[in-house]
Amino acid sequence: MRRYLRLLFACVILVFFSVLYVFNQLASSLETVNSWTESRADGGPPHYARKAAGREGHDWRDRYAVDKTLSGFSHVDRVESVRLAVVACGPRLEETLTMLKSAVIFSQRALHFHIFAEDDLHSGFKDSLESWPVRFRSKYNYTIYPITFPSDNAKEWKKLFKPCASQRLFLPLILSDVDSLLYVDTDILFLQPVEEIWNFLSMFNSSHMAAMAPEHEEPRIAWYNRFARHPYYGKTGVNSGVMLMNMTRIRAKHFRNDMTPVHLRWVDLLMPLLQKYKLNITWGDQDLLNIIFHHNPEGLFVFPCHWNYRPDHCIYGSNCAAAEQYGVYILHGNRGVYHDDKQPAFRAVYDAIQKYPFGEDPVSSLLRPLEEKLKTTMHTYCGRSSHIFTKKLRESITYIQKDNLNAR
Repeated sequence: MRRYLRLLFACVILVFFSVLYVFNQLASSLETVNSWTESRADGGPPHYARKAAGREGHDWRDRYAVDKTLSGFSHVDRVESVRLAVVACGPRLEETLTMLKSAVIFSQRALHFHIFAEDDLHSGFKDSLESWPVRFRSKYNYTIYPITFPSDNAKEWKKLFKPCASQRLFLPLILSDVDSLLYVDTDILFLQPVEEIWNFLSMFNSSHMAAMAPEHEEPRIAWYNRFARHPYYGKTGVNSGVMLMNMTRIRAKHFRNDMTPVHLRWVDLLMPLLQKYKLNITWGDQDLLNIIFHHNPEGLFVFPCHWNYRPDHCIYGSNCAAAEQYGVYILHGNRGVYHDDKQPAFRAVYDAIQKYPFGEDPVSSLLRPLEEKLKTTMHTYCGRSSHIFTKKLRESITYIQKDNLNAR
């Protein structure tokens, strides 16, 4: 009888502390929500953003965003803009602009860029985006935001993995009026129209709230299943460099987790998750996303590797079958390969798009120079697969040619 009483007492204690933890998190989250929404009544940015910048007396529209809406979309579909978000810190201005350029030159849809950047990069983005030819400027508008985190934990979030990388975790909360969004890293290049990946939203079932590609296709050389010290999605984890989000669903979802039996909302989940796993994660916010979708796998739509093609897919030999069949749709130059000589095939694509003059013939000014450069990369595994770098690009160039003809 005493043994049963001790067991009952232990259960009561466990339930008590679980309930106490949940109430503590809810109280904390209410403070976070208040700090994020305190100034929304007047249309301003979150209060913590103002404090981070130290410019509380200024009109937030001047300080925190440059919202550039352009008219004259002509044939571009304005029913729904493709919303593209990127986070740029440090020496990432030119790389980010090249990514945005690749989106603009191929897209047939209106685009809206949500650019989160350190303060000293704002003028560089604005000057460059305003300087592009009018015909191409008519395809997009943009908003520039400061890098901001909840004030209580800003330093901890900013130093997680690379500077500013974890900003993406807060996009559903910062962009509270945005329904869906495509987030990409700065080292992404679109080799086909952006709207092609945006169309995956229409393929979501009622449970899907985000879409990403696997981190790897070959478990024998994959990272997560060999080295991770935390839960991760599926057999090899997912890569967050290209992430399509239904943010309305993310904000509304109550997520299962391994911290409490109570399902937590996104705003309540992030900080406890970081506190539990910060000593065990290597890839920062990507690891946190893997943990979240490990416990909520029904929420993730997984698209094939050719939508997020990285050096890992060819550095040890080709292991992305979809790219072999269809070509690379989105190139992801992680490991800094656009700026060194370790993977010259990736750098060749980056250089070709960066140097391509807006409005010029895409065959003679983009495709042919790239093909010639790729011939010099055959000494690498990725170079030997270089035909997949131009397979989809060759098709996408027809869109540029049509644009050029329509502009005459």
